[in-house]
Amino acid sequence: MDFDNFRKELKCKIFPLNTLKDYKFVVVCSNYKGKWVFSKHKQRDTWETQGGHIEKDEQPLDSAKRELFEESGIIDAILYPVCDYDGYTLESSSTGVVYLAVVNSIGSFPESEMEKIDFFDDIPNNFTYPNVTPLLVKEAEKVLTYLNKK
Repeated sequence: MDFDNFRKELKCKIFPLNTLKDYKFVVVCSNYKGKWVFSKHKQRDTWETQGGHIEKDEQPLDSAKRELFEESGIIDAILYPVCDYDGYTLESSSTGVVYLAVVNSIGSFPESEMEKIDFFDDIPNNFTYPNVTPLLVKEAEKVLTYLNKK
């Protein structure tokens, strides 16, 4: 399956935190001064959260911090675990964990597969993973709302 078909077919199911095991991926939904931070890949015209594969012998939180910097330049953030998810197509599935990054500061944009970041009051419609990203961001938004009420 080519990437364009994969991204359109990918769906996910949300699970309570620590329900699933053997995570393969992390997703980081980032918020800076009340705005959502999304990254744009150099080879696509769509927006995505930060995240990616958990490397061998890497803990999910460490992976989330690494991916957050590599794909956005964010250097100072508090990461909150949000939920587990299972991303799937008809052909495969992989589990992951979602984090909310409450961003304090952003450094220089690193050299990576990402072209740029941008800031949004609301989540945009043009996502790389249209059946997944809105659901995960809504879960992160619940945690952000809770934190803002404290």
